[in-house]
This record gives sequence, structure tokens and C-alpha cells, in this order.
Amino acid sequence: MPRAILAAFANRLVMPDLRWMPDDGLTPSRLRIELLSGLTVALALVPEAVAFAFVAGVHPLVGLYAAFLVGLITALFGGRPGMISGATGALAVVMVALVAQHGVEYLFATVVLMGILQMFAGIMQWGKFIRLVPHPVMLGFVNGLAIVIFLAQMGQFKVPGSMQNTGHGMSGGEWLSGTPLYMMLGLVGLTMAIIWVMPRVTRIIPAPLAGIGIVAGLVIAMGLDVPRVGDLASIQGGLPAFHIPMVPLTWETFEIILPYSVILAAIGLIESLLTLNLVGEITGKRGGASQECIAQGIANTVTGFFGGMGGCAMIGQSMINVKSGGRTRVAGIAAAVFLLIFILFAAPVIELIPLAALVGVMFMVVIGTFAWNSLTILRKVPLTDAFVILLVTVVTVMEDLAVAVVVGVIVSALAYAWSNARRISAHTRESATDKGAKVYEIRGPLFFGSSDGFAELFDIDGDPDTVIVDFAESRVVDQSALQAIEAIAQKYETAGKRIKLRHLSRDCHSLLKKAGHLMVDSDDDPDYALAVDYSVRTGILGGH
Repeated sequence: MPRAILAAFANRLVMPDLRWMPDDGLTPSRLRIELLSGLTVALALVPEAVAFAFVAGVHPLVGLYAAFLVGLITALFGGRPGMISGATGALAVVMVALVAQHGVEYLFATVVLMGILQMFAGIMQWGKFIRLVPHPVMLGFVNGLAIVIFLAQMGQFKVPGSMQNTGHGMSGGEWLSGTPLYMMLGLVGLTMAIIWVMPRVTRIIPAPLAGIGIVAGLVIAMGLDVPRVGDLASIQGGLPAFHIPMVPLTWETFEIILPYSVILAAIGLIESLLTLNLVGEITGKRGGASQECIAQGIANTVTGFFGGMGGCAMIGQSMINVKSGGRTRVAGIAAAVFLLIFILFAAPVIELIPLAALVGVMFMVVIGTFAWNSLTILRKVPLTDAFVILLVTVVTVMEDLAVAVVVGVIVSALAYAWSNARRISAHTRESATDKGAKVYEIRGPLFFGSSDGFAELFDIDGDPDTVIVDFAESRVVDQSALQAIEAIAQKYETAGKRIKLRHLSRDCHSLLKKAGHLMVDSDDDPDYALAVDYSVRTGILGGH
């Protein structure tokens, strides 16, 4: 492993990147905003962590410990201040079968291996490949995720205690009806109204926190009989204890946990890196992808040894944090610490909070997350992009985020390849320097998709004895392109004719000369360099 990468990894462990702090520093005003934002996020984390623990078929504290540990470690070492991580539904649905077949100890071992794989991805700097995700895929991702968050709240409109754990997650349950339903809807609407109005009145308290506090106070003061956090499960517990997963250290165990670890690591990184980009667009920050991979890996490895179910970035809670004013690592750290305080000391109070208030907060997150402008641009963007937006949205809802993103990237890549494959063309003329020679000026990229079209451009039988192929307006991209050039050269050689290539890069020269068939006109083939290097050499930059 390169020594530089190891050094960078060690530096990030010892000294986390604390940049992207506000220009005015961590003033008392900023600290207040960060702490209140963290408190709001912690309140929203509780029902989510409990619900996802139920989905995975484990004890609620397993989800809460994951939310605390993953949230704290990623807040300290993550690639983007403002992001919130914890137990997520995207990971929970993958864990269901593992827990049902092998038990929770295998889950802990899987989470440890998942974290190791994520750290490896970060050390190898694979996080940078998230740049390959096109914008239509991002739009479909946020739209699908908004719908998923909305649908996840529907479980709160069922009678507490009526849902059954079938070993494949929580299912069934009776829907609220009559007065309980109307009260639930009314409180949800009241929470949303408070969140909408509060910023217009004052920004001293984050709007989501005000919504939760006012509605909770109203319900408690009036003694309203509505579903509360305590109806889901008790969140009372102690400090997470170090625990080595009790699984046999055998090859068979490795074969069981490896497939789940790979899937969980991939899903966790994809969701985290896409959330990182989304938060970056809102806060105007960039970078940190590889650092986020390492932080997620450390968090999950530690969580597996402390009885947690693992996790990744949570777009809903991240949006709550950002919209509440959280911009530094303090908010994420505060959210994790407040969550631990809830577990250790404040469980009786937190369990009194009505679920309607938290549902109202998440509904506002849905409204803020959904890319409403995508509905208007569907008719304006190319048909392929519109199809990708809808496809990723549907697959996100029907399957999961990782599958949706992979499908979207593949479809976008194929569409791009097909579009470029049709751009290959040639302009022919007589050579001004080689008497009697014919010049083919190739235009458009030459790669695997356009290699067949490239071969059809030439009239081998009708061409003169000397042919010049000029690539000044083209670019040779891959091995398929080189093979296509070699094939054409072979055909001209077989026909007893001479072919020259111009404006090819030196790496193409080297490969083509090894084929032994080409007469390369190197006098007209300059080395290709970065534009900035060329500008410096010629004095274009700096006014020289």
C-alpha cells in the first residue's frame, strides 16, 4: 500500500479535518444554533432508530446504539460537516434475512467486516468515483428518497402494538380511524404549520425543534391520548459495552457474512456519498469523499464491537440539521451526545413526545427534499435524462437506493455511448502536401461504440495508393478504437496501399507501431498536454 496513502489515513485518524467552519468562528451565537440543531436531530433520530431496529428484527437498543456510535464517529471524522449518520432503513432491509437465519451475533460480525471494507475503499480513494453519477440520477435519487421517507412515516398511523415482527421486519397492523386518526392528522398539520411559520417570527430556535416542543407541550398539558414515542418501545438503557461477536472463527462464518458485508458496505457508501454531495450543494462545500468512506468504515467497525447494527448517512436527518442551521461538526456531535443522554437519563421524558410531532417534522423534510423543479424540467430536458430521473425514482421506491443509482448510472452511460457512437464521421479531400494522396479528416470520438461506424467511413478499393487519416478533430479513447485503426491499416496493406496517421497521441503511436502494419506520419503529431501547461509555456497566462 502506498506510503502516502497510509500517511494520509493516519493523519485523518489523529487530526480530523475541521475546516469549513463559519467565517466568524464558533461564536456563542453559532454554538447555540449548533447545539439546538443537534437536539432537534437527536429527537428525530429516536423513532427512526427504533423503527429500523424492528425492521432488521433486533432489539431497539441495537438501533439506538448504532445511531449514537455511527453518528458520533462520522461527526468527528466525516468528510462533510453537517451530515448526520445513523441506523437506516436501506441497510436494515438487507439485515433481515441474516438475523432471521443466523442470529444477531452474525449481524455484529457482518457490521465489523462491512466497516473494514469501507475503510479499504476510502484508503484506495474509491469515493471519487461518485463524481460519475449524473445529475438526472441525483434528481431521481432525492425524489425517490423523499417518497421513501414519506412512506416510512405511514407506519406511525397504525395502532401502537398492532404491528407484528414476522422475522422479516415489522408488518401488518391496524390503521388508525375515527377520532384518533383525526387527532393524529391535526397534530401533524399543526407541527408542519409551526415549522413553516416559525422562521418568519424568529430564528432563535430551530423551527423543527419549536414544532416538536410546542406540540409535545400541548399534548402533555391537555393529556391527549395519541401515539407517543414510548408506544414504539422503551429507549431506556445503559452505555454500550464492548462485545466481541460470538461467532465461530471459521471459513464457513466468513462465507456467510462476506456477501452481506459487501452489499451493506456498497449501499452504505453510495447513500453516504450521495448525501455528501447533496449537503455540499446546499452548503456550498466540496470534497471529502474518501474521508467520508474512511469515517463510515471506522464507525461501523467500532459499532459492530459495541452491539450496534451499523449505519450510514441519513438524508432526512441531514436535511433537518442543515435547515436548522447546523454547519459544523458540533451539531453532529451534539446530536449523538443528546441521543446518549436520552438513553441513559431522559428516556421517560422522551417517550412522552407524540409521534405526530416527529411525523410532521419528517413530512417537512420530504417537502424540502423532493426536487419539485424536476417535474417542470421533464419536458425540457432530453428524453433520456427524463427517463433516467423517473427510472431512478421508481427503482429507489421499489428496490433500494444502491440498485437505483447503479441502474441510473448504467442507463446514462449507455445513452451517452450511443449518442457519441453516432458522432463519428469523416471529411475527405486531396492532400496539399502529398500529391495524389487522399485525406480522411476524422471527426468525433473513436471508441468501442463508434468503431464499427469508423470502419464504414473508408473506401478501400476506390482510394488512391496513399491515404492519410487525420485525427485532429477526433480522439482515440480505448483499446477497441486502436483495434479498429489496426484493422483498417491491415486492409489497406492487404490491398497494397500505404496509410499514414496524423495527430495521434504518443501512447497511440507506441501501441500501433507494435502492430507492425502502420506507417505513422510523426512529423505532424505533437505531444498532447494539459491546456494549462500549454498556456504557461506559451505565455498566454499572466499577460506575458
